[in-house]
Amino acid sequence: MQESFDVSSSTGNYTVVAGTNLLKRVIAQHSEAIFMVDERLESVLPESITKRILIKANETTKSLECMPEVMLKMREAGANRTSHLVAIGGGVIQDIATFAASTYMRGIQWTYMPTTLLGMADSCIGGKSSINVLGYKNLIGNFYPPVDILIDMAFIKTLNEEQVVGGLYEAAKICYARGYKQFLEYLNESPSFPMNSDNAQRVIVHALKTKKWFIETDEFDQNERLLLNFGHTFGHALEAGTDFGISHGIAVGIGMVVAVEYAKTSDLLSPTGISHAEHLIRHVKSMLGDGLEKVIANPPKIDLALIMEKFNNDKKHRTEFYRMVVPKGDGGLELISESRTDAVRNRIKLAYQVGLADIGYANY
Repeated sequence: MQESFDVSSSTGNYTVVAGTNLLKRVIAQHSEAIFMVDERLESVLPESITKRILIKANETTKSLECMPEVMLKMREAGANRTSHLVAIGGGVIQDIATFAASTYMRGIQWTYMPTTLLGMADSCIGGKSSINVLGYKNLIGNFYPPVDILIDMAFIKTLNEEQVVGGLYEAAKICYARGYKQFLEYLNESPSFPMNSDNAQRVIVHALKTKKWFIETDEFDQNERLLLNFGHTFGHALEAGTDFGISHGIAVGIGMVVAVEYAKTSDLLSPTGISHAEHLIRHVKSMLGDGLEKVIANPPKIDLALIMEKFNNDKKHRTEFYRMVVPKGDGGLELISESRTDAVRNRIKLAYQVGLADIGYANY
């Protein structure tokens, strides 16, 4: 059964559809479009689609240094101001497509079909691109939503446990950011691995409708939407500091654990807040089953000094302050500013140490 809803943006409404057989629909509707596809998914395209750009989907490709090659491929595919771009893939493909569609000839229309749970349940709406620069995570980007988003549940069965767990961490983050009650309603949808199509669709639509509130309230990340950075400031440092050996969704899950530890160490939480935040952390840990190695085959070694260097240079910080989203009071999220002092840095490092130990991450 298909479900659909609209998201309002400054450039107009765009539609999100979740269901089955949507890949056939997008190919039929846009047979003359240019298809930008994760190279691992080339086989999903029929031979009739001749205008195709295959992308190696990794953090290196999702960089400013690689964007000229993407633009050249669009030019070689015959893209002009009236062309339509269809992007099929996960978050890396989405970031590249958003950036490319928004800047090529000052902007062309595009459609997005996410193929990872992270893309389906979180990043597909909101219209943001985030591009790496010289090893720094998501240093530049812009806002440019697609005209349509089609979420085909058939792709769920192609995902491994790490991809599903990472996507569910982002979905849990969205719902916890909206409030503890919303988080409990999310848990009632039974987010877990493995998921069948019906279960996945319920979880995805619940998370996206929750995120829709943040987007329509604060489209350009000035106030409420900033709370969706929960887990990201700590998580981005883990990604960059391991040369992206920890995938984004898993890093966000670990980042939420670290953020809660920082809040507890800094005495920011009431007893109720500790209870609510620890419920979230129990959920994060439950997704790891018997241990981190169950989800990540070979967890990379973590150099805390390098992690702290990457954390210090996160784009969300200010010259004199660190800016972090953490739970406060009764557990609701707040964006806080902390002075760049040795005492604060020591608490951040301790939060990493305690949080990593708490989830059984011993390789540091």
